[in-house]
Amino acid sequence: MSTLRFKTTINCGGCIKAVTPALNQQVGANNWQVDTANPDKILTIKSTQATASQVVQAVEAAGFEIQPLA
Repeated sequence: MSTLRFKTTINCGGCIKAVTPALNQQVGANNWQVDTANPDKILTIKSTQATASQVVQAVEAAGFEIQPLA
């Protein structure tokens, strides 16, 4: 299982609710979380199948900005 981390603009409960369907479909429920307390709103993905580009595409399709972290 790999861990992917991203800086996002997902900054509140409403934002999380908006992006949940896309992320659940892409990486599965309970395989991701957003740290809204962090100024960079870090999205952490734990998945064996999802690629960074798939996650970026899903989050952007939900209307949010996202950048992979090194």
